[in-house]
Amino acid sequence: MKRCFLLAVSGLLIALLAGCYTVPETGRQAFNIVPVGEELSLGEQEFLQIKKQEKVSQDPVCNAQVQRVGMRIAKAVGSDLPSAKWEFVVFESNDVNAFALPGGKVGVYTGLLKLAETDNELATVIGHEIGHVTARHGAERMSQGLVAGLVGAAVTVGTQDSRNRDLWRVAYGLGAAGVMLKYSRDEESEADYIGLRYAARAGYDPNAAVTFWRKMSASNQKGADVPILFRTHPSDAQRIANLQRWIPQVMPLYERARQEYE
Repeated sequence: MKRCFLLAVSGLLIALLAGCYTVPETGRQAFNIVPVGEELSLGEQEFLQIKKQEKVSQDPVCNAQVQRVGMRIAKAVGSDLPSAKWEFVVFESNDVNAFALPGGKVGVYTGLLKLAETDNELATVIGHEIGHVTARHGAERMSQGLVAGLVGAAVTVGTQDSRNRDLWRVAYGLGAAGVMLKYSRDEESEADYIGLRYAARAGYDPNAAVTFWRKMSASNQKGADVPILFRTHPSDAQRIANLQRWIPQVMPLYERARQEYE
């Protein structure tokens, strides 16, 4: 039993020392032990599956807008995603949502396009979703999950008394959930910041981020009364306040880029 405990602890230490990734645009040092190649493969497989399951829109106006905005954002991303094979697809759905997967695979739902009425607002969303990818948030979550498993194993085998071991399991599980939720909120804020920079660098007005999120807040009050500790996303008010604080920082990027696209 003691040997198993030592092996679990050793595995945890090796994992912690092995992975470190510098997030573009923010410089944050992130823990990441998932190989890039594996991440790209998973992204491509998932996107192929989504395209089989979801209805791809044939609307020429919607597709033209997403391609137009998406490719400008892709150009702004540049070397932050060196292995990208960009693909922007519009899906027929009332969901007010979009997503991005490793490798530059981006999906936008027609429900979102009804709310993000301008290119500037759409750029806010696409920039945010791509920000998740360049920050490698998905791989970071996977890495955290692997470590959580090692910690859980170490806690379990390292506690001799069965009753105490069960208590440790419950306490660790609750603690891990709280930590993961905080990571999720932090990742959303980081993607907001990165996305704002990408949109500005692509020549889209950063102020549109505030107008878009005000519309989102007004259109969806679901979960508005959930305490912050149990949220996976920041509150709309906090999100808007953050964006307003960051906009002056990115306005010079926008002013330089706007000249190129005017």
